[in-house]
Amino acid sequence: MAKKNGSILYKCSNCGYSQATWLGRCPECGVWNSLEEIIIDKNALTPAGRGSELAEKAKPIKLESVKAQDNLRFTTGISEFDRVLGGGATKRSAILLGGEPGIGKSTLLLQTVASACKTFAKDKKVLYVSGEESPGQIKERAERLGLDCSGIELLCTSRLEDCLDALDSLNPVLTIIDSIQTIYSVEAGLIPGTVNQLKYCANEFISWVKERDSVLIMTAHVTKEGTIAGPKSLEHMVDTVISFEKNNEDIRFLHAQKNRFGSVDELGIFNMSEKGLSPVIDPTTLFLTKRSQSQPAGVACTPVFEGSRVFLVEIQALTIPAKASISRIYSEKIDSARVARIAAVIEKRCGLSLSDQDIYVNVAGGVKLNESSIDAALAAAIYSARTDLALPISTVVFGEVSLAGEIRPVNKAKQRIKTAQSLGFNSIFCPEVDKDSVKVINIKQLVQNVFSK
Repeated sequence: MAKKNGSILYKCSNCGYSQATWLGRCPECGVWNSLEEIIIDKNALTPAGRGSELAEKAKPIKLESVKAQDNLRFTTGISEFDRVLGGGATKRSAILLGGEPGIGKSTLLLQTVASACKTFAKDKKVLYVSGEESPGQIKERAERLGLDCSGIELLCTSRLEDCLDALDSLNPVLTIIDSIQTIYSVEAGLIPGTVNQLKYCANEFISWVKERDSVLIMTAHVTKEGTIAGPKSLEHMVDTVISFEKNNEDIRFLHAQKNRFGSVDELGIFNMSEKGLSPVIDPTTLFLTKRSQSQPAGVACTPVFEGSRVFLVEIQALTIPAKASISRIYSEKIDSARVARIAAVIEKRCGLSLSDQDIYVNVAGGVKLNESSIDAALAAAIYSARTDLALPISTVVFGEVSLAGEIRPVNKAKQRIKTAQSLGFNSIFCPEVDKDSVKVINIKQLVQNVFSK
């Protein structure tokens, strides 16, 4: 039995023998310089009686001596999910997935664990913890989706201690917590969802996964504004924060707001049906409206980059006389401040009055746009709506608009032009010099070239 001397023990890194004083050679196994200092800290013992009073003393190491690890990722089996994660789930990482009620978070994660099980060895476990549904409800959903759940371990509980015991006994490579707001520990109170409960329970799960080659995915409720409910520190604690959104139809969007192991620019697109969520493999024309007649006024198409893919989207604008003395801008998918800035540039540089107009802006398909390259198309759509002049058919516009009215180049212009051409758009207006496009250097020239045809 180890002897305690104050608050320090010396433990052999080879055989585990410990004693109160340091020796150059371990008396048990005979290995030299293997005794390491261990702190006896009662705070290292968790309130639930987990862990040990022995905590190794943290020591600094040289960064150059750290070896990069290979095979840090594994595929989830869902291509669009892997894309948003940066190529797959990273081991020893915690992922927070937020979305509105009923959007399909549980469906996505159930499909993910069922697909991931196929890639794991038989001795690897996958744990699905549900604090919201009963085993019968989850089984019914799995059968409706036609999923093979033979390799999934299911635990329906809200008690943190039960979850941690299951983690220790199963040591799963993938763990789903659905949802973190339903989990509680008696040490942080009896009411789940409070700030203390969220921070305490999330910290316990994250601490567990950081010590093992496992991945933790936690779902989270959102507020009516669409942000993740609870303290902002919850988003800082995890490695990846993913938002799950939808448009007015059956399309779901998955994108990362934070990702320590990949880009936050990738967009995952799913189609929701009675068979669950299916990835949209080629979403190039998903956001374009199919028309049998000519294009109406107030519509402009533009290519945008989402991660490594180019989409063509349709920006729609409408202007009507202001109902009050102050004009207003109604825009959800494009920042209203951007719309106001472009409208001001049009009014100043093109002499078109917009200050007495209410401006409505929308994006077909419900996708949100933040790229600066949409400025020129937004300007063309607003100008078209105000003058009631439609853009020529098969026309694409892109470029960043400055306050001086200049149209500035944007990145990856050649890929944008190539994608537009492949979809039959033969009139391309942009600030780039290209044999397949018309160069425009300012917004006045853009208006003259586009609407003179």
